[in-house]
Amino acid sequence: MLRTINSPNPRSLTYVWHWLWLSFTALLSATPGSGAPFLGPEQPLQVEASRAELFIEPYNYSVLEDSTGRLTLHDVQLPEHQARFVLGSRTATNMEHPGSAYWLRLKVLAKGPQPQHWYLELFDSHLNNIIFYPDAASEQGEVHTGADWPFTSRPYRYKNYLMRLPLSTDQVQTYYLRLQSSSKTSFLSRLRTEQGIAEHFQTEYGLLGGFYGILLIMVVYNFCLFFFTGEQTYLRYVGYVLSCSLVFLSEDGLGFQYLWPEYPWLNKVVEVGSPPLLLLTFGYYARQFLDTAQRLPQYDRWLRTVIQFSVVVLLIDALWWKTDVGIWLYTLPYGMLFYAALRVWQRGFQPARFILLSHSLVAVSVLFLLLRKLGINTFTNTYTVYSMNAAFVLEVVVLSYALGSKIKTIQESTLRAQHRLVKQLRKKQEVQEQLVEQLRQNEELKDQLNSELEKLVAQRTQELQLQGETIAAQNRELLQANGLLALQSAAIEKLNADLQLDLQKAQTARVLSQEVDFGEFSQIYPDKDACLTYLADLKWAHGYHCRKCGHDNYCEGREPHSRRCTRCRYVESATAYTLLQKCKFSIVKAFYAVFLLHTHKGNYSAQELSRVLDLRRATCWSFSQKVGDAIRRQTAEHPEDESWTRLLLDDSGNENDESSDEAAALAAGTSH
Repeated sequence: MLRTINSPNPRSLTYVWHWLWLSFTALLSATPGSGAPFLGPEQPLQVEASRAELFIEPYNYSVLEDSTGRLTLHDVQLPEHQARFVLGSRTATNMEHPGSAYWLRLKVLAKGPQPQHWYLELFDSHLNNIIFYPDAASEQGEVHTGADWPFTSRPYRYKNYLMRLPLSTDQVQTYYLRLQSSSKTSFLSRLRTEQGIAEHFQTEYGLLGGFYGILLIMVVYNFCLFFFTGEQTYLRYVGYVLSCSLVFLSEDGLGFQYLWPEYPWLNKVVEVGSPPLLLLTFGYYARQFLDTAQRLPQYDRWLRTVIQFSVVVLLIDALWWKTDVGIWLYTLPYGMLFYAALRVWQRGFQPARFILLSHSLVAVSVLFLLLRKLGINTFTNTYTVYSMNAAFVLEVVVLSYALGSKIKTIQESTLRAQHRLVKQLRKKQEVQEQLVEQLRQNEELKDQLNSELEKLVAQRTQELQLQGETIAAQNRELLQANGLLALQSAAIEKLNADLQLDLQKAQTARVLSQEVDFGEFSQIYPDKDACLTYLADLKWAHGYHCRKCGHDNYCEGREPHSRRCTRCRYVESATAYTLLQKCKFSIVKAFYAVFLLHTHKGNYSAQELSRVLDLRRATCWSFSQKVGDAIRRQTAEHPEDESWTRLLLDDSGNENDESSDEAAALAAGTSH
């Protein structure tokens, strides 16, 4: 998340997972006087055959800052420039002024014969220009390399910079280093023998391979999940892990060594662009994972703006300003994301706790990085330097598990909704089975009647055969039998008609007594004309009376189902002085909305009503308030009346609209 420009790259990662305990121990053992600078000249670094590596302390070297960048090895060895060298413990251990050339003077004493060669290792992979002078007396044999040079310019194919030190037994050798960097970085370095390098090489590269292997597994696994499920959160997570990989490939130098060794400019692009890309991808992943756009809509707009602004400022700082503002700018968006995760978790979204956990792990490693940026190297060791690698591994694993937990929560919620839907469908199926049973009984009754008729016809036929002597009598009996058959057929037809009427009444009664969906409701009230017809019949069920003059006679108005007074010519529509007066959407949807709200006693959310009716949420909320007031008035005034259609005639909220209706009536009268 933050660039580890000042972070050394130690060779041992054996105990990376114990860095928290060691850092805590270092914190307890640190005292105010432990950082007191060494006041003498630089002390020669003593190397012995029994040791494999030595860390170069600040009192082992001296520093000369060349702001012009023009001094040569001969110039810095002049007395006036030698006097300007400052002991490392007396000055900042960082290169505070990017662009300036920093000369380091290092003295090494080889005590006794040295069976192995010693090498100077520089940790930071972002040193742009490095010149190493193995011979202080001349510039012969100088090593010229750095991040601005191809990887093949390095003496040894290693992700850090290695320079061989020519030593003489029991003699002090002086070495000079000229360093330049486009960003603030440190002088931290180490001396190692061939054996020490070989021992740490295998361990370090093995653990780094495991680190990148875990990131690669997370990328492939989550990309496959995205391919099979189509869930966008998996793709954003893949982008976040890839940008995280770019940051570490740039910081530890493995990217320059294996991926783009001949393109220093590409190494610079990755160095500048990967941290803002990491912030951007993590911000968009965390926002979608937490659903802040739905759960915290106003906060989400601010959060998105801050992330975009921070990315722009980070790019500007890395390209032009070259200050430390970029480091501190990370704290604002990540702090806001942490707060968003905390709010969402408090509101019941349990997977958000994984964001908090992973955030906390990275925050501890970032704390050590900030201390190194400030030049506080009390806690700088193998474990704190690589703590961010360990924290990121844990973070990507935790976030991957969190993503699975979120999908599982969504699936469980979907299953619960499907279970409720299945229960509703079962209830509908039971009603349909009852209707089918009733139809079956009616069919049996019809078959029984037909059977009786067949028996009667057979009986009459037998009688006709027995009474063959009197043809006239048989004809009369046949005519009588035919008449009886006609009566029976009429009875059957009447029975079928009554059955259809009973079915329609049962369906209507079901609509009036329980909740149905909009499709079934539309079969009873299919269109606007049917709704206006029903409303007009309900409104003037007890006769028409003009609201202006009280006259009882009327004629049809211009609008469908409206009535015009024959005396004062006042026109009153079917919806006037009802709950649906000046309704802005379909009257069929309004009927169904009143029905739903009455069925649920007014406890039906505007959001659900908006989804069912395909209307704006604000419109549904306003209409729900109006219907809710009518329900409360009906309960208070007519507690025994539980008919939802009674609500349609509620006109308590229309007193303020009478003046506008009068003006409309006068205008209509004038036009006629």
